[in-house]
Amino acid sequence: MSHFNDFNNAQVAKLPNHLKQFIVAQNYEKYTPIDQAVWRYVMRQNYSYLKNVAYYPYIKGLQRAGLSIEHIPDLQTMNDNLGKIGWGAVTVDGFIPPAAFMEYQAYRVLVIAADIRQINHIEYTPAPDIIHESAGHAPIIADTDYNNYLSYFGSIGAKAMFSAKDFELYEAIRKLSILKEAVDVDATEIAQAEKNLRYISENMGEPSEMALLGRLHWWTVEYGLIGTLENPKIYGAGLLSSIGESATCMHNDVEKLWYNIDTVNYQYDITKPQPQLFVTETFQNLIDVLEQFANTMAFRRGGSESIMKAIACKNVATAVYSSGLQVSGIFTDMGINPDDEVTFIKTTGPSALAFNGEQLKGHGKDYHVDGFSSPVGKLKNTSQLLEDFSAADLESAGISIDNQTELLFDSGIKVVGRVKEILKENNKVILIAFSDCTVTESNGNVLFRPEWGIYDMAVGAEIISVFNGAADKDAYEAITLISDEKTHQITYDAKTLKLHELYKTVRGIRESGENSDQLAQVFDDLKLNHRQDWLCALEVLEIVYHKKIYHQLEKEIQVYLEIKASKEPDHTKLINDGLHVIKNPVSQLIIED
Repeated sequence: MSHFNDFNNAQVAKLPNHLKQFIVAQNYEKYTPIDQAVWRYVMRQNYSYLKNVAYYPYIKGLQRAGLSIEHIPDLQTMNDNLGKIGWGAVTVDGFIPPAAFMEYQAYRVLVIAADIRQINHIEYTPAPDIIHESAGHAPIIADTDYNNYLSYFGSIGAKAMFSAKDFELYEAIRKLSILKEAVDVDATEIAQAEKNLRYISENMGEPSEMALLGRLHWWTVEYGLIGTLENPKIYGAGLLSSIGESATCMHNDVEKLWYNIDTVNYQYDITKPQPQLFVTETFQNLIDVLEQFANTMAFRRGGSESIMKAIACKNVATAVYSSGLQVSGIFTDMGINPDDEVTFIKTTGPSALAFNGEQLKGHGKDYHVDGFSSPVGKLKNTSQLLEDFSAADLESAGISIDNQTELLFDSGIKVVGRVKEILKENNKVILIAFSDCTVTESNGNVLFRPEWGIYDMAVGAEIISVFNGAADKDAYEAITLISDEKTHQITYDAKTLKLHELYKTVRGIRESGENSDQLAQVFDDLKLNHRQDWLCALEVLEIVYHKKIYHQLEKEIQVYLEIKASKEPDHTKLINDGLHVIKNPVSQLIIED
């Protein structure tokens, strides 16, 4: 695992173990001289263009997040800087599951993909990379209203119920993004992965809470605009880190709509430019819309519709009784009365009980190994709720240790047994354990028999909340669902390694201001042996253009690049944009490390 423990960052230190498992070492030395040049090219382009269209704190934010235009950021430097504004950063391997991503945000930690896009995907990559995550998300973090929105979004997103299909979709997106960034992948394999993703996304059925929240996240955090419909500014990281789309998104053919709760009805496609974007007047409006949506979610509504969502997700979820008792496991069944109120709940397989996010001693999944089921509701013939019984109330109802007791619920469920234990938390009765216990429904159906052992009966008149995952995640699952698909590591051939050396030489000359007489030799080498490259030639031109003494070489490179731009459609815009920045320099504004 990584050396993340070395990070002197309060937010990273607070992360629970189930999130720490996703962290990988950044391995700064793996970035090649071409990677560094890609970072610098994109950042110079961004800076040149974004200073006019980005939401105002962007440039100041780069500085505050510890980012430089010149170098790929070092994670420790970012952590030192983000720590000052109450945030942190960790590096991970590509896409991580949406619920984990949300939870990191709730802990005020930015998740940064350690890899950087290849030069052939310099304008846009479907895979998360360090340009997108750090140059996109980090600079806006310095804005207090925005970072409050981000962490609040995370805390709500972490509770969102997802469907079994959502996880399939996540795996399909992750697989495709890895294939697209890998070298020498068979085109048919990519086509197959695209077809698979299309099939899954077209057959998702009713969107889950996580899917709907994903849309709100996409249209704000990734692709959001702020200001007015006529003159919006960019704050979404997907736009801030895409040198292609940050320019085209301002064109009139991309419709601009006000951001409100209806935005949740707009789906998105991560593989294409967006047909419309949403504008918010303020970041506070983002919080207001999120709050509106949160009020529809299972963790706030509870009741039978929320247990239905838990059953549909086929993954671990938690139901919270009105007493505060939390039941975590895979929900498979429930009972409801004619008024649509829950009368019992049932999980199958390893389950656990908790209170206030902490597992109850002796009630982990190794104890409730085959599942858990319990009534929900009020006792018959008493207006007082069982969870509110005082010690005297329990005594007078015959609920005392070693006493043979019979409890009859409004639903008709009857519990008969010997009281073994009564658990109370915060003056609420949350659990009563019985030995020699029989539990039956009014139709005679037996739910529990004495020979099955101890019956732990949850106490609570209703289910007030249902949310994704276990209540005490660290106790329940040290390891969550980590994808088997790993990002591909690249090995370079001898020719590419020589090209790396040329890039390194050019950077050395630019940074030291010495040995510029070697540039002609570098350019000859590029023309002769690396005809496919365009960026190194641009970097040589930048130095000679500003030195003002190599007129002949400057002309030669200029002509070479212009011909390249006219003959290679994939590189036309990249070369022309590069030439524009050289001639309209941003160097005096470059943010120093």
